[in-house]
Amino acid sequence: MDSENGKSHLQKTQEEVEEVKVIMLQNMNKAEERSGKLNELEDRADLLLEESKKFEKTSTQVKTQKRWANKKMKVVLIAVAVVAGLIILSLIIVAIVQSTKGSD
Repeated sequence: MDSENGKSHLQKTQEEVEEVKVIMLQNMNKAEERSGKLNELEDRADLLLEESKKFEKTSTQVKTQKRWANKKMKVVLIAVAVVAGLIILSLIIVAIVQSTKGSD
């Protein structure tokens, strides 16, 4: 009887060890999967960082181009206003000169 209890106790212990072994293997597999997912996530984060740097550089270039285009437009508008003002002023001067000549 004692031998049977010993066998059943040994068998029970071996079964428990086997269960623990299965659980440990499952945990190792899950840890490996997580590690792969973390590596993939890290790669995606690096790619996103690269893309954000490119976007920042491009947006800065566009901002600079738009600023210069805006300044050029202001200069053109001021030049047109000055020319229009000079034309109006010269027309007024011509009209005054002609009216004074006509009065003489």
